Amino acid sequence: MAFGQQSGPPAGHRLIQSLSDLLEAAGFADFRDARGAMGFTQRQAGGKFSVGEAEEFIAQLETAQHEGTVIEATPVEQLSADEVAMRSAKTEHLAAELQRRGWVVMEP
Repeated sequence: MAFGQQSGPPAGHRLIQSLSDLLEAAGFADFRDARGAMGFTQRQAGGKFSVGEAEEFIAQLETAQHEGTVIEATPVEQLSADEVAMRSAKTEHLAAELQRRGWVVMEP
């Protein structure tokens, strides 16, 4: 099987719609929103599933729904303004600032 290819016949519209409805009932906006919590691949996050994959995820969601289990989304890392600035700064500037503060800096 080639990379990113589904392992069986594609799921039909009704099966995809059923999966989408269950995801919405679980509190997700769409397939991409549920990617981390459900373990979807990039292809699946785009709404492309094989019949077996869709049935497996539907069973998982229905089981969670009947048991009252909550499938939680993976929290997205929130960066402060300082962290964003640090990540966008040039390496030379960061090294110079650390040296100014008394740190010893060397290249990896």
